[in-house]
Amino acid sequence: MSAQQSTLNPPRPSADRRAPDTTPGAALRRRAADATVWYLRLIAVLNIAAVLSLPFRQEVDEHNNGRLTLHLHRQHAHHSGQFFTPYLATAGLVSAALAIFFVLVMRRRKRAAWVVNVVLSAPLFVLYVLALTQHEYRAHAFNWVSAALTGLFVAALLISRREFDAIGDPSNPRLALAAGVGGVAVTGVLGTLLVHVTNTSRGATLPDEIAYTLLRGISVGPLADRVTAVHASRWTDIVINVLLAAAFCLFLYAGFRSPRGRRLLGAEDEERLRGLLDRHGARDSLGYFALRRDKAAIFSPTGKAAVTYRVVGGVSLASGDPIGDPEAWPGAIDAWLTEARQHAWTPAVMGASEEAGTIYARHGLDALELGDEAIVDIADFTLEGRAMRVVRQAHNRVRRAGYTVRVRRHEDIPADEMTLLTERADHWRDGTTERGFSMALGRLGDPADGRCVMLECRDADGVPRALLSFVPWGEHGLSLDLMRRDRDAENGLMEFMVVELLLRAPDLKVDRVSLNFAMFRSVFERGSRLGAGPVLRLWHATLTFFSRWWQIESLYRANAKYRPIWEPRYLLFARSSDIPRIGLASARAEGFLTVPWRP
Repeated sequence: MSAQQSTLNPPRPSADRRAPDTTPGAALRRRAADATVWYLRLIAVLNIAAVLSLPFRQEVDEHNNGRLTLHLHRQHAHHSGQFFTPYLATAGLVSAALAIFFVLVMRRRKRAAWVVNVVLSAPLFVLYVLALTQHEYRAHAFNWVSAALTGLFVAALLISRREFDAIGDPSNPRLALAAGVGGVAVTGVLGTLLVHVTNTSRGATLPDEIAYTLLRGISVGPLADRVTAVHASRWTDIVINVLLAAAFCLFLYAGFRSPRGRRLLGAEDEERLRGLLDRHGARDSLGYFALRRDKAAIFSPTGKAAVTYRVVGGVSLASGDPIGDPEAWPGAIDAWLTEARQHAWTPAVMGASEEAGTIYARHGLDALELGDEAIVDIADFTLEGRAMRVVRQAHNRVRRAGYTVRVRRHEDIPADEMTLLTERADHWRDGTTERGFSMALGRLGDPADGRCVMLECRDADGVPRALLSFVPWGEHGLSLDLMRRDRDAENGLMEFMVVELLLRAPDLKVDRVSLNFAMFRSVFERGSRLGAGPVLRLWHATLTFFSRWWQIESLYRANAKYRPIWEPRYLLFARSSDIPRIGLASARAEGFLTVPWRP
């Protein structure tokens, strides 16, 4: 596979997860909302540039005559009160952090961000207008520019007010208050200690040092220079500004978090999903994994289709195809995207089929091919022929070693025996984290999953050595869920068990089996061929290198030996810039990346 967008790109309404608004003035509102974001980006750049240039300005001053520098400094301090800057332009990291954060949350159209910007900028604009009635301020052209820019920003906010409709978590105010008070306290204590140690002036009192610390936290400009009893080093000023900026970022995050999506799959939703799977479960091999109880379900208005998802790190992450009647899929997708927009969640779909990907694309999502799913058609499977020699030899070697396989539906396994199988599966697990989200059920032995199929492998002494579990794929299909083995068992054990299942499939009335997903399969298949281009060869070499740790290539090789049918699977996303965030959310959902402070 090439790392490029697939062809699932029919005409779609929008690429920003919003349905097109055809009401009068909609285009003006969208442009005004975008203008506020671009203004904040510019202010953030200017603030950071001012902070970074501070050491260079100090170096230039040191080469000047000390007396002249002192005179200019006093003159600047005297006249600085006659100038005012545009909204949030304070030459400090705190304002830069605030502007950057507002860029992120206003780009996601959060209502709270709009309210805060109006509360901060509107009174400031009024103050600027009143100041311009005074001659000492009116005489400086820069003040007119500042007032005009601030006024345009306020006007853009008011025009675009209906665009900002995303809500936040109800617990945000309390958490933000605690984070703000704690951050200011820690910054104040550490900053005051630094100021006390590096202050070169004598006679400074503790209140002077505290005032200097707080003012320097806001700006590295002349604001704190008004505390004449303190003259700290420049690196101290920058450290204090960075500390307060970090505390302020924590405060902002706590205040503007999106809801975490704690609603999980309830008994009623699970029953409705099982009803949809009974009627339409044969459409998607991943359909049964929608029953994971750490997901939530949102249904179409008719109740004939549903999208299942989990919110991870502000990403509403769906997996597989929508469940139910394809004619009702658009209604379920619309409901899911609407909920994501209302909560400022980033929508994404992992492992959608081409059919579902096409419908998602019509709702404004772009598609990227992730890899291929290996599906074995029982009618075409055989161990004969040169292409199956490796699998045939592995199967015969393990069988001669005395290994046997028992195949049963979960409902046919006694409860005490199922408990032992579950304990062995946990013992054989690699690590303590139960991995899987889009292609794993996340539980074993639940009475509600009686139609799942268990393969138990024992050695010549009757000791259990491995097990496989498959979930139903409609009435006549199975999809791999769990694969566990004793690491001291015979090599080729998994190939032996898979072949045994494929050979006995007709007795189970199974005509197709979905095996593992091979990410970036086409890269490994074509990258080593004669005539592969330089980009494809580089991509192949990169994936081969990372396969040393993540087993990307080995999964492809393990599946390819069964001569399967390869079905492409896609990642769906709203914006290309969201892909890194979606990747992190997917890694967390699948269990490859854990966050220590969250359960």
